[in-house]
Amino acid sequence: MEFDVPLIAAAPLVLLCLLLGAYLSAAETAITGASRPRMHRLAQQGNRKAKLVNQLLDRKDEAVSAVLLGSNVVNIFSASLTTAVLTALFGAAGVVYATVAIGVMVVIFAEVMPKTWALLRADRVALMLAPSILVSLTILGPAARAVSWISRFFLHRLGIRTDRAPDPEEHAELLRGAIELHGIDHLDEDAPVEKAMLRSVLDLGDRTVGDVMVHRGSVALIDADEPTDAIVTQMLAAPYTRIPLYRGQPDNIVGVVHAKDLFRAVKAAGGPDTVRIADVMTPPWFIPESTILFDQLKAFQDRHEHFAIVVDEYGVMQGIVTLEDIIEEIVGDIEDEHDAIKHGVVPREDGSLVCQGSVPIHDLNREFGWDLPEDVATTIAGLVLYEARRIPEVGQTYAFYGFRFEILKREGTRIAELRIVPPDAIQAPNV
Repeated sequence: MEFDVPLIAAAPLVLLCLLLGAYLSAAETAITGASRPRMHRLAQQGNRKAKLVNQLLDRKDEAVSAVLLGSNVVNIFSASLTTAVLTALFGAAGVVYATVAIGVMVVIFAEVMPKTWALLRADRVALMLAPSILVSLTILGPAARAVSWISRFFLHRLGIRTDRAPDPEEHAELLRGAIELHGIDHLDEDAPVEKAMLRSVLDLGDRTVGDVMVHRGSVALIDADEPTDAIVTQMLAAPYTRIPLYRGQPDNIVGVVHAKDLFRAVKAAGGPDTVRIADVMTPPWFIPESTILFDQLKAFQDRHEHFAIVVDEYGVMQGIVTLEDIIEEIVGDIEDEHDAIKHGVVPREDGSLVCQGSVPIHDLNREFGWDLPEDVATTIAGLVLYEARRIPEVGQTYAFYGFRFEILKREGTRIAELRIVPPDAIQAPNV
């Protein structure tokens, strides 16, 4: 079959096909590259075009199929039209001329240029083209759905699943990746701090209260059977607002006394002699040490409480956790004028650190950028005991994970103080 199409008449059709191809290429890239979180935020702010983009993102499979279908049709039509014209003019050689000419024009003007533009400004292009893309989807939708069904049919025959459900872990990893990209240009001096806080918020779902609690060895306790004036004296001497009360033995926690409640009662009674501590204390709130931090944060909010007793599976007290402990996991240490030295870490000139055994491994990793394992023990002393497989003597030195640990002080069977030499300090000649 011969084609007798004048070159002047065919040129506008080819140009129109290139323009349509460029539009469809930009639309495809914009749909696949648009940020769903940003579109969701703009839609909540009342942006009508953002709502249209969200509709396209909800039907991304169908929208991309329609755009690709239209793009291929116009590109094939322009190639066929050019081939017909050049074949009529140059004979068989026209096929070669048409392939080179239309190939260069399609690649540059209908593919690379529009896709590059849309890729660099995906959100802006998506907002700009969303109304027209929906119109194109309405026109090409039935054919696109048919093509999509055929594609899925053959993929299914090849053993490839096409009904993939959303993966929560994948969404979490995407969010973590976005956090890591925050401030990557180093223009924001606060970016590292903000990134650390955002990472900590996500980690609340992976950590337990046992990881952040104050261990029972560091918890201030008061005997509820002592005279009220003695309890008042201990409350005044302690740097804490709430203190657990026990009766008989420290594991038998019977209540929690708040300093303000106690002092108000003493003032109202005119002295401590007539004040019964049982009337002032509040019932203890016991929680398992396996409680997830995020769940405990919500529980603190729901109960309007700031203090809980942490127990193990046998109901034995392991420590206490406060709302401040969880908040510190997000924002870092919060200290006021009444706080004792929490860290228990003293850096030395040789690069080593003198550290209390009760310091949490997580705090050391976060403070110094270390990567000590946190799944085998909570405190640094616990990690040394786990690796040593014995109760070490004062003066003994252990080396593991690239660190050196020297036992400086022991209280009974507990490692009270040790010296930690990190890998970079070990390499120094004076250590």
